[in-house]
This record gives sequence, C-alpha cells and structure tokens, in this order.
Amino acid sequence: MLIAAASGRALAASARRGGFVPLVADRFGDLDTLEAAEDHVRADMARPIDGDRLMTALETLAKGRDCLGIVCGSGFEDRADLLTRIGVRWPLLGNAPDTVSTLKDPIAFARLCSDVGVPHPETSLTPPIDAADWLIKRIGGSGGWHIRPAGDGKAGPGIYFQRRVAGVPVSALVLGDGKRLMVLGFSAQWAAPAVRYPYRYGGAVRPAALDASLRAATEAAIARVAARAPLVGLNSADFLIDGNDIHLLEINPRPGATFDLFEPKDVSLFELHVDACNGRLPKQPPVLDGCMASAIIYADRAIAAVPAVAWPDWTADRPVAGSRIDRDEPVCSAFAHGRTAEAAKWLLDERCEVVRSLAVRQP
Repeated sequence: MLIAAASGRALAASARRGGFVPLVADRFGDLDTLEAAEDHVRADMARPIDGDRLMTALETLAKGRDCLGIVCGSGFEDRADLLTRIGVRWPLLGNAPDTVSTLKDPIAFARLCSDVGVPHPETSLTPPIDAADWLIKRIGGSGGWHIRPAGDGKAGPGIYFQRRVAGVPVSALVLGDGKRLMVLGFSAQWAAPAVRYPYRYGGAVRPAALDASLRAATEAAIARVAARAPLVGLNSADFLIDGNDIHLLEINPRPGATFDLFEPKDVSLFELHVDACNGRLPKQPPVLDGCMASAIIYADRAIAAVPAVAWPDWTADRPVAGSRIDRDEPVCSAFAHGRTAEAAKWLLDERCEVVRSLAVRQP
C-alpha cells in the first residue's frame, strides 16, 4: 500500500498492524517511519508540492510491486489536481478530488455551511475593515501554521479572512463510506504558540468533555455537510464550542493529526479506513481504553544535529541522529495515557519536559 503525507509514520504503523505492506513517501523519514515502512522515499512536501517529483517518488516505491492503492494524508489540501493525477495511476483510497476541492475552498465551504444551516465563521477574500476581529489564513493550510491576526497580513492569491469566534477547539474523527457516517470519537485540542505562528497546533486529548446534546449537535452538523460533500474513509471535523454554541471551522478530508489517539489495541484504523473507502463500515466504533493525550514538541532554536537519544517508548516521529531541525520545526511527538483526560494531559506535560531536556536543550 502506498502512503503519501507530510508525515507518514502514524499511517504506516497502523497499516503494518492491519496486515498491509506500507510504502511511504513523506517529508521527514523519521526513525519509526523507517521501521514501519517496507520502503521509504523522502519527498519534499513543502507547498506547493512538486507533482512531478512526488510522482517519481511513488513510481520508485511501486516499481516491481502490486500496489492495492494509495492513501494520502496531510499536504494535499490545496492539490486536488495532484490527487486526480495520482488517482489515474493507482486506486485513490480516500475522498474524491472534487470533495477535497469543495471542502478546502473557503468560500465554497462557507456557502455550503450556510446552505445546510451549519454555523460557520464569516469568511471573505477581501480584507475586513475591523481587522482586530478577524484572522488571516492560507487556503489549504493545515496545522495552524498559516493562521495569524488579520492585521499581520495582506490579501493575495491563496489568502482568505475569517472572523474570530469564541470557543474551545474540539475535533471529531469521522469514518464514512460515501453514504453513511460514523463518529469514532472527540478530542479537545490546544495550540503551541510561537512568535511567528500564534495558532500552531500543539496537541490533543481524548475524550473531549462534551455532553450528549453537544455531541448530537456536532454529529448533525457533520452529517448535513456530508450530505452535499460525501465523505469516505477517515476525516476530521474541527469545531469551536462555546457553551451550547458550536461553529464548524473546517472538515479535513483525510486522516488527521489525532490519528494516534484513536488507534485501538485490537483494530487497525488504517484497515478501517481502507474498508470504508471500499464501502464497508464497522457495525459500531472500536472501543477505546481510558484516556489519551498527545503533543508535538517543537524546537525553540535551531538544532544543528539531533543527538543520539535513547528515545522513550512513549515518543514517536523520532528524528534520525544527526538531522538538522530548524527553529519552530517539530522535534518529535509524545503520548500519555490516564484514567481521566486531565491525568493524561498532566503526565503528557511532564513527558514533554523530559524530551526537551533530552533533545531540545542539548548544547
């Protein structure tokens, strides 16, 4: 199975657990990605993705092998044309390029939400007069890297503006077969602000503290949007929740950043994704034990060469020794379990400090 993503580690590990042979093209080539993958090619996933180079990388991986298809993760949000090109060569196990285009076009998505009665922040391609109440975003952006206060940027190609709304960030992991939907769970998210990236994704914990009425409201919102833009495989829907009010920010039509949090002990999420893309949903969501939190640890300065570290088993996305990591780039991920979400988050914070001492604060 071919996998292409900015980071392919989680997909590759789950694919291996599901009995697939993962062939991975991604940006980082981390130690645990290399362990999980049968073969790996490092691909520049910077925007815009160089389609010719990626296709060459995928052809290299596929040479002499019988590939069932390809699963594309993050990095393709603004490249429906490239997804179409990939889908001509291999079965595309994920959402149709037209669906990706609709969901990741900010104006089309805002119009869709309005048409189906789903609350969504006011969105515009032109700069607002009251910039203090707005954010500036990049079309196809992910991970919060592209979000800044509207006063810090200007209009231009690939740029849009969105009014601020209050609320706690909550994400739903959704599995679809193009006709039916199943919500696998909810996670609460937080940012890891940096000077240049005030809304950069920091981490998440599951489950999110939502009562039955809020869960029903978010699930209904997703269903109404999906009735117009059918979803297949794993997707994530991001909300801001303020009391009983919800705003759907976006739907990411691909496996998302919280993938690890929802990987059951006895089931492969990757296998569920492939089955759903082939029209097969499970009878009920997999059972998840306890609570779990994850975080991305970023470098607060440039690391010329990552030291040879005895990485704890609760880390992932572990860089190869000697790798250079620029300031504000990811170093690795950390995970923690707990009886409650609060306990998992508390342990996670402690573990992040351990990693910073091991790898980030080395001279």
